Amino acid sequence: MSKQSILFIFTSADKVLDGQETGWYLPEAAHPYYVLHNDFNIDSASTKGGAAPLDENSKKMFTDDESVKFLNDPKAQELVKNTKKITDVKAEDYAAIFVVGGHGPLIDLAPSKEFAKLVEDFYAAKKPVSAVCHGPAALIGAKRPNGESIFKGTEATVFSNSEESQTPYNDFVNTLPFSPEDKLKELGAKFVKAEQDWGVKVVYDQGVLTGQNPGSAGALGEKLKEILLSA
Repeated sequence: MSKQSILFIFTSADKVLDGQETGWYLPEAAHPYYVLHNDFNIDSASTKGGAAPLDENSKKMFTDDESVKFLNDPKAQELVKNTKKITDVKAEDYAAIFVVGGHGPLIDLAPSKEFAKLVEDFYAAKKPVSAVCHGPAALIGAKRPNGESIFKGTEATVFSNSEESQTPYNDFVNTLPFSPEDKLKELGAKFVKAEQDWGVKVVYDQGVLTGQNPGSAGALGEKLKEILLSA
């Protein structure tokens, strides 16, 4: 029996609105990757294709075993250095989609109509749509076949306003285009979060699997694995 494939989505944005450097967040790729890579084929895509920019701050902040291993793992590095263009991938080729977080997704993925259409194709096919930290904010353009947001009435989480207030990116006008938490609520999500900032929170509802913050990435990978292997 051939392995199912999962599509990891990375940002191509390397700067936020005020010029601060950004990109994809190391543990949010590394932790799910090592949970999933033995049981599934992992493929990757981004808005521009090619090398996806790593948020260097995440490299400095996270020196856990999986994160360090990911940076030195040739197969994992192939994943981030040779992403396909989002316009060149199809939902029919994958069992699930997963958006790696970082602030970059708010810049390029959230406003992308092409990405919204790809997410809609996964959702309509009843394939898990998953994302962690700022990743769920990349899903805001996706709609159900009836035109409603995929978040309407859906229990979901995302990097919270209280957590963002502790970062250098907490300006939702000049630095980031919007607040992920506020946007999900605006779209009708039943927003939930961990009892404490930076606590692990993963929620799966109506085909949408979301994790709150970097510390939730591994648990999200475990849940996605459980969903796919039990289907």
